[in-house]
Formats: sequence, C-alpha cells, structure tokens
Amino acid sequence: MKSAHTKSSPFKAWLKLSTAGLMLTALSACATFSGADTDAAPMAAAPAVAPAPAPVAVNPVWPELKDAGLIDADVEAKIDALMAQMSIEEKVGQTIQGDIASIKPEDLKKYPLGSILAGGSSSPNGNERATPQEWLDLADAYWRSSLEYPSKAKIPLLFGIDAVHGHSNLVGAIIFPHNVGLGATRNPDLMKKIAEVTAYEMALAGVDWTFAPTVAVSRDKRWGRAYESYSENPADVAAYAGKVVEGLQGDKGGDEGIKLGRIMSSAKHYLGDGGTLGGKDQGDAVISEEELAKIHNAGYPPSIEAGVLSVMASFSSWNGEKLTGSKYLLTDVLKGRMGFDGFVVSDWNAQGQVPGCTNSSCPQAFNAGIDMFMAPDSWKGIYENTLAQAKSGEISQARLDDAVRRILRAKIKGGLFEFGAPKDRAITGKWENLSRPEHRAVARQAVRESLVLLKNNGSLLPIKGKANILVVGDGADNIGKQSGGWTISWQGTGNTNVDFPHGQSIFGGIKDAATAAGGKATLSVDGSYKGKKPDVAIVVIGEDPYAEFQGDRPNLDYQPGEAKDLELIKKLKAAGIPVVTVFLSGRPMWVNPELNASNAFVAAWLPGTEGAGVADLIIGDAAGKARHDFKGKLSFSWPKTAVQQPLNVGMAGYDPLFAYGFGLTYADKGDLASLSEVSGLSDADVVNVDNYFTAGRVRAPWKFAIADLSGAVEGEGNLKSPKGIANQTIVDAGAQEAGRRLVFNGQGLGAALFQGPLVDLSRQTTGELALSITYKMDKAAEGPVTIGVGRDPFIMGRVDVSKALAPTGGQFKTLKIKLGCFRDAGADMKQIGVPFAISSEKALDLTYTSVKLMAVEGDGNCP
Repeated sequence: MKSAHTKSSPFKAWLKLSTAGLMLTALSACATFSGADTDAAPMAAAPAVAPAPAPVAVNPVWPELKDAGLIDADVEAKIDALMAQMSIEEKVGQTIQGDIASIKPEDLKKYPLGSILAGGSSSPNGNERATPQEWLDLADAYWRSSLEYPSKAKIPLLFGIDAVHGHSNLVGAIIFPHNVGLGATRNPDLMKKIAEVTAYEMALAGVDWTFAPTVAVSRDKRWGRAYESYSENPADVAAYAGKVVEGLQGDKGGDEGIKLGRIMSSAKHYLGDGGTLGGKDQGDAVISEEELAKIHNAGYPPSIEAGVLSVMASFSSWNGEKLTGSKYLLTDVLKGRMGFDGFVVSDWNAQGQVPGCTNSSCPQAFNAGIDMFMAPDSWKGIYENTLAQAKSGEISQARLDDAVRRILRAKIKGGLFEFGAPKDRAITGKWENLSRPEHRAVARQAVRESLVLLKNNGSLLPIKGKANILVVGDGADNIGKQSGGWTISWQGTGNTNVDFPHGQSIFGGIKDAATAAGGKATLSVDGSYKGKKPDVAIVVIGEDPYAEFQGDRPNLDYQPGEAKDLELIKKLKAAGIPVVTVFLSGRPMWVNPELNASNAFVAAWLPGTEGAGVADLIIGDAAGKARHDFKGKLSFSWPKTAVQQPLNVGMAGYDPLFAYGFGLTYADKGDLASLSEVSGLSDADVVNVDNYFTAGRVRAPWKFAIADLSGAVEGEGNLKSPKGIANQTIVDAGAQEAGRRLVFNGQGLGAALFQGPLVDLSRQTTGELALSITYKMDKAAEGPVTIGVGRDPFIMGRVDVSKALAPTGGQFKTLKIKLGCFRDAGADMKQIGVPFAISSEKALDLTYTSVKLMAVEGDGNCP
C-alpha cells in the first residue's frame, strides 16, 4: 500500500459547505465468506439417526495409493489408551479450532479445544508487529492453559498458522518468493530446502503446524490466489508437493514421527480451488470428474505418500457442491480410495457456506468428513452444537471417534507429546538463529532461480556494475511490495522496510552490487535526477499486495484506466535512457505497452526479502560480465491480451504471448519485436466506474482520503485526518480485513471520500442505478450527515442521509440512494470525479465493507 500522505487543504471550502455524510457499504461477500448466524444456540436433540448409507463406488479415475506409513501398532495403542480416558466433551473439543483473536488462554481451562490458529491478521495482543518473543510467550500461554483443563488424557494443544512463504507472520523471519515464482525455478530439491528453513523458523517461535503447502493448480490467473500456485501444469505441482512436505515434516515425519525443528504440514485446498469459473475465489469448479482428478488432484497423492498429516478442505465448490460438505470427495475419495490417514481441517468458517449450516452448527460437514472445524470466532457455538449433536446421535460415535483418532494420530506423529511446552523446548527462543546467513542464502538462490527474462533487446542486460544506474518506481525500495500478500498481515498491506530487519529491498541489492563493482546506484521513485544523465534506468513496478478474494480481477490488464507506470518508463526513454523493467506480480499480466517501452523486461514475481537475488542477475561485474545467468522458465502461460483467460498449455487454440516454459538466458538472442497494444477490453472495461470499495480494497483508479479543515490524508488502511477529527481503521467484517471503521469525533467537520479521474455516470443515472452502502452502525449520528457525489469536493450534489443512515442493530444493512438524487441535488453526472463523499460535524461511528453502484430493485430512493 502506498504511504499515506497529507494534502494541504483544498478541502476546507468544501467542508465548510456541507454537514457531511458517508456512505458505507458492507460487502455482501462477507456473509458469503463467513456464513450466517455465528451465535446460534445449541441444537435440540435430533431424532434417531438412520443407518449409514452403503459405501459409494469411487470412480477409478482417482489414484489408489499404498499405505503412507501413518498407521502403526504402537501409535494406535497410544490412541486407544488416550481415547479410553476421554469424555465426549474432550473428544468434541479436539475437533474444534479457535483463533487467537477470539479465544484467550484462560478459555482453554474450560473448553478442551484441540487447536488454535493465528489467522492472517491475528497476532499477540492485536499487534501485527509483535516481537518473536511475544509470539513464543503467546504459544506457551495457550499450551499451558490447555493442560489445566480437568482431564486424565492431558492432550497437547496444536497451534497452526499460515506460513505460506516462510514464517511470514513473524517480524524478522525470512520471506521466500511466493509459489508463482518458485514454480519457475523447476527445482524440487530447492523447495525442500525452503520448507526446511520455514519449519526451523516456525519451531523457533513454538508453532507446530503450517497450513501449507498450497497444491492448487491455478487454471485462471484472474484468481486472487493465483500466486499461491506453483504452476498451471499439474506435473509441476506434483513434483513439488511431496518435497515440501518432506522439508516441513522431515523425510520420515509421517512414518517415524516429526523431530524437533520440523513441523506438521497441511496440503490445501482440497479440491479444485484453482479451477473455478472466472477465477473467482471460493467459486465453483464446473468441470468433469476426470479433470478434477487428473489436474486438480495432482499434488495430493505425492503429499500423502510423503506423510502429510493434515489436508485442508477448500472453500470452493465442485459442480455446485461445497467441498466442505462433500462426503464423496472427503471420505470416499480422499480417505478411502487415496488412503489418507491424517485429518481434514476446514478453512476459515467454511462450514457456514454449506447449505443448511451456520458458522456455529454444521453436522453435515462433520459427517461428510471434516475432522476439525476452523471456527475462528465461532468456536464456542460450534463446540456446544457439535457436542449436542454427538450426544443426540446426529453425529455418530463412530464418526466422532474416527475424527479424534485422526487428530491424535497427527499429534503423536507431530511430536507434540514429546516436545513439551513451547518455552521448554531446546530450540525455541534462540533468536540469533532467526534469518541465519545460510538460510538467507537459500532464499537468495530461490530469487535468482525464479526470475524470468522476457526481453533483452540489444543485450542491455547484464548491466555493467560500474555504470551510473538510476533505480526508479514504487517497488524499488519497498520490501513489502516485493513480498506481496500473506506478509506480516493477511493482505500484506501497510508494511514498511523497517518491518523487515533482516531483509533487503531490490534497490538495496542493486546499490550493493554496483558499489562493489565501482559503479553508482541512485534511488528516484519518480524518475527525476540531477546532473549527468544516468547510463541506465531500472524501473521496479507491479501489483500492490493482496490476498485471496481481494485479489480477484475481472481481467489481466496491469493498470486498467491508468498508465502511470507506463508514463514513467516512457519519460525515461524519451530522455534517451535505456530502461530495464523489473515487474512484480502474483501472476502473468497483460503488459504489452510496458514491454514495448522497455529495452529489457524481467518477470520477478513476488521475490520476498532477498532483494539482492534480483541484483545478482541483472548487475554484472565491472566489465559487464554476468555474475549469474537466468534459469527461470514460465510455469504459467503469459497472455497476449488482457482477456485471454483461461490460458493453459495443452488447451485447444493455445496462443500465448510467451508460452509455458519460456525464459531467456544470456546465451539467447533476446530481442523482442514491437507488440500489439490492443488489450481486447472495451472502453467500459478499461475504467472502473462503479466499484469503489469492495473485499477490503479501494478499487483502481479510485483513491480514498480522510479529511478535516486542516487538510486530507490519502491511503487505504489505518488513517486519521490531520487534526484527528476523522479516523479510519481496518477491521474484520465477516472476512479478515474486509471492513473499515470510520469514526468522526464530533469536534469539528470531518469527511471521507473516494476520488479519481472524471467519469461519465449519466448512463448509469438514466438506468436508475443507485449508490449502495453496506454498513453497520450501533447508534445514530449525533447530528446531520450528508453523502455527496460530484465533479470534485467543491462541486457536488449532496443528500441528507441523517434519517436513512440508521442504527442497524449489530447487523450489516445496505442503503441505496438513486444516482438521480444526486443529479437532482446539482451534480453533473457526466463529470464525476468524487463518486462518494461523507461528512459530519457531529460524532459518527460506523463500519463499512463496500461502496459501489448497484441496480435499484425497489429499494433505492432519495432520503
């Protein structure tokens, strides 16, 4: 995320003109993401359960696997002894996982939960930048409290976290390249090394379990999780999956047990998450069973054969059925045909998406084969309901015992009964071993091998180390941007270089390499320079961090409706400076204009904290001889147009710009002819005119600003106006970081608005579209609130929404105001640069999750 900055106050006049209002929109996807009714009371006893149905015949297209070694007589005897001492309350507790943001250590003295997790943005005391010691203290506190539950069995707690590219929640840990880049290395043995380092750094902090590897086969790069996939080719994913499991758990982790310094792994997301229609996160894979088995299942057999101890079920659906509720795929295929003897954990409140279920009650998912509910904030309700269902027989004793046995098997194999409390382990707390030089060397190697050279006209690369180099772009000195999502926080936004004490930016690596060769590297984000013209410019640009559904895109145009990075490249070229573009992204994108404007172009993906790995390739020695050559080969096909999706090797009519497997070396002739700059998008596709804030993100080309009479601050996350009258904070709202809480303190005029290029909304106004705001507000504003739409903050049509913006009783509601209302209030709908603004002089406190245009369906009016 770009740094927030204060603007001198052209907003004063506007603020003095209005007694403002905000339209806040809570994303309907929140309900979709998290399900409904998180506080449902325990269910009444169910009637007697019908006999279990006969086993379903499994299609032979699924592989039939041999014993992976998870079951052995000694372990099963230990499980028998433990289960004989367990009450039904303890058994049910083992099947529940709560999030540290919603469960406290002392809660475990009363509720015998089997696991906790630290979700993407959950952290010690809510501090995402907590120290490693605070993480260890937290893990230890939960562990010790869990053993104070009055139980004879004394089963250790399992602590899980998303360490998807290194122990990425921990400040100071190594951040490896995301999987999209690792796929380009074609180096399975390197994957094992990366996993070993990740496991070690997790073990230092007392964490036992990672929700990795992701073995999705991404077939549509519009998907917001495409960067978590190694390749569009299932063979690549299969080659990596087992190696990652071995690196995390140890070569014999599933057989002989995990040793100190290794951790449990979880292959995810079972199944078909990379094959949804349109690349929609949590969407529906409408494909044949053969395609599901042969393409999307590719990573699971090698994971199982390597001894993976858990599998995470997908949010997504297969032909309309939620995977979390699919007995056929979870039980008959995974546990039956493929012989998986570990346990299946659901994704974040995914049970709430199963028809007939809520976040707090879902016997359907449990009976289908879910062994552990990931119930971050619904843990108490689902514990009580599952207990009632187990007592009533709605969940059979056999199904409950099977789930508990699988979890205990993993805990025993995972070493939890041997390791002891986190702070008592020999490995933990030795922070001098965090980001050790030999471990950083593995990450630097991964960066070098992941970069793909797409263009090298005139053999511009490698750059002579003794050259005068200008390093340009908002990604040049930005470790957060080069690391991407799932970095410190879920979305990876708001990070600065200070948050990576052992990391190095791309500029830092270039500067070191140039200095060592007698050259000079100067940072200039905007491309300006003084004195002698640089010999070459390296422009580092690309996608800002995102994760999951917030990264879903309607097309693959890099900067639809804007061209600021292209203009930057062209400005340098116009000055006669050769340009090398280093492109940061979580997927291949349509960048033909940027390719044409650059002399050389490198796909750097999301390389993580070892920026020197980029310099190793593009900066030569003093004479210009390469210090390292490019090895990376595309594991995803590069599109010829912005709408060329899905695009996968082997498809009929396959016609990419750069084919799967493409990647230049310095021995190749790297000249690229001029490319078509016809994106394939219509004019309406190019400029986003109707979507301002959804899924936790401000949508390009719009910018968010918060203001008072002293000025305005622009940004996307936690912001406050210059005098602190208006404040905005990131909050969870159904999904992690999906909402924004807006607070005006009533000590003067405060405002919040979205602004951007002038767009014509006259057609939408004639079509009776409405500006919609989904919001939650506990109490009414203490004075007038207005919402405005207009050309700029000075020329607007404003509507008083004081009565319409009513308290919502703890629920999210959607307020719709016809665009015609703003037209009637004076807005010129053909010239709209501020599609939404809210202000008030009085106290106002509300949470919103989306602001966008919607169809009027009998519920849009003028307040």
